[in-house]
Amino acid sequence: MHLHIRDNDNFINCFYSESITGLNKAISQIDSSYKKKSATLFCYEKNISCIELLELKELLLNLNVKLITIYSSSRESIISAKSLKISGIFSKKNFEKFNTSNEKQDNNKDLTHFGMVRSGDQISSNGHLFIMGDVNPGAQISAKKNIYVWGKLCGVAFAGKNGNDESTISSLYLNALQLRINETVAIGPKEKPKNNYPEIALLERGKIVIKPLIIKS
Repeated sequence: MHLHIRDNDNFINCFYSESITGLNKAISQIDSSYKKKSATLFCYEKNISCIELLELKELLLNLNVKLITIYSSSRESIISAKSLKISGIFSKKNFEKFNTSNEKQDNNKDLTHFGMVRSGDQISSNGHLFIMGDVNPGAQISAKKNIYVWGKLCGVAFAGKNGNDESTISSLYLNALQLRINETVAIGPKEKPKNNYPEIALLERGKIVIKPLIIKS
């Protein structure tokens, strides 16, 4: 599921998780500098209970973000939304945009994508994922193994979907909105990279850290 945060019509941030619990964990790490922003949740076929949705709603309100709309193809999620006075829209068409850049591939094979990954696009690999271009804010990329972005990484990146803590995320310009390696989630760096060398995100002692990427010959 995706949570988009906006200021009027301007996109600010995007959070991705496969569960409400993971979404809450990611959101809780952001600062409270937002002022009267709105959020839209795209939750596909996920069944979200009223209790789960209330927890998300209250967490966002503490960050000055109001959950306005939920798009879902689950009737349970729509009913939960309406019971909490949140606009619930039953739809399947709204999820098509998240798969516009998905490419068919064999199991466990690496995937290389050439070109920009735009906001709303989603690309996933069963092996390593190589992006030869920029990943814009609002885009989401994932891989069972490592992710390599030969460009700017400004969207959401999820490596180690196969449960591997050794997976890494590398980029020439690492300024992601959200980083995830296996079950560990972190908000991207607040400041833009000032250095002119590639960086790598990896797990150390249960936390995601960012270091200079040194390629050994």
